[in-house]
Amino acid sequence: MNITVFGGSGFLGSHVADVLTSRGHKVAIFDKVPSPYLQKNQDMLVGDVLDEKAVRQAAKGAEVIYNFIALADIDEACLRPVETTQVNVLGNINILEAARAEKVGRFVFSSSVYVYSDAGSFYRSSKQACELFIENYQKIYGLDFTILRYGSLYGLRSDERNWIYRILKQAIEEKKITREGNGEELREYIHVQDAARLSVDILDEQYRNRRVIISGNERIKIKDLLVMIKEMLKNDIEIEYLPIKRGEHYEITPYVFNPQMATKIQGNEYLDMGQGILHILGHLHDQHINNKNSSQPPSGKSTARIVYKVK
Repeated sequence: MNITVFGGSGFLGSHVADVLTSRGHKVAIFDKVPSPYLQKNQDMLVGDVLDEKAVRQAAKGAEVIYNFIALADIDEACLRPVETTQVNVLGNINILEAARAEKVGRFVFSSSVYVYSDAGSFYRSSKQACELFIENYQKIYGLDFTILRYGSLYGLRSDERNWIYRILKQAIEEKKITREGNGEELREYIHVQDAARLSVDILDEQYRNRRVIISGNERIKIKDLLVMIKEMLKNDIEIEYLPIKRGEHYEITPYVFNPQMATKIQGNEYLDMGQGILHILGHLHDQHINNKNSSQPPSGKSTARIVYKVK
């Protein structure tokens, strides 16, 4: 199928684009910047999600559209409510409208388990609003959808907006990890490659007009995760717990009553979290050494077959 991935230059979107390509789909990526992970048989469309004409052009010929474009850091969203609304909500509506006009077969949306929660601030609110618009586009215009509610992701291609990446980088560079809270918080972490595979599995007909949870198979306490990281680094780091400044993150569960419940999809195989953490640590360690030995910032090479600006 011809599939356009909005936000395909980013952390999760780039991995999903890779899986789509590996399964034989023709992939076009739309984002504000060219993807450093672009494969030579993928197309790259550079544009702004708030530019209606650019979005419409990117949707032409697509049978399926994925939308991963979002201001996704909860703490950042607290400080930037207007931009969060513009990018997350209005940007998504632009893509929905383009999908409707171009008669796209299915719209796949990257949501969050925070839609169930009272936490999550403007980020949660933006995802809830998007889900309502998507449901109404299906009822009124017949635009089919699949909503993916992601749990906590980790893996390569993340940056400091991702908590796992941030603490591993801090551990290597500062020999310590700081965490707001007492470590009793529970999370269901899933490696981004596992999440990406499941994000493509949902193209199966059984997930049409469904809401799907994509998260890890097992819960882990934050304090246990930090101890595991400390042991991996030969106990050569300090762990410091700090008072919570803002209560925008859930502690035990994001779930409160919501009538639009979702099905959790699970794969047959999952990458062990310890192995996943070691992989990131190795990458960050090499990056740290390279940065020490060179004043030049690391550059990402793009193997783009086509890179052009959408106007």
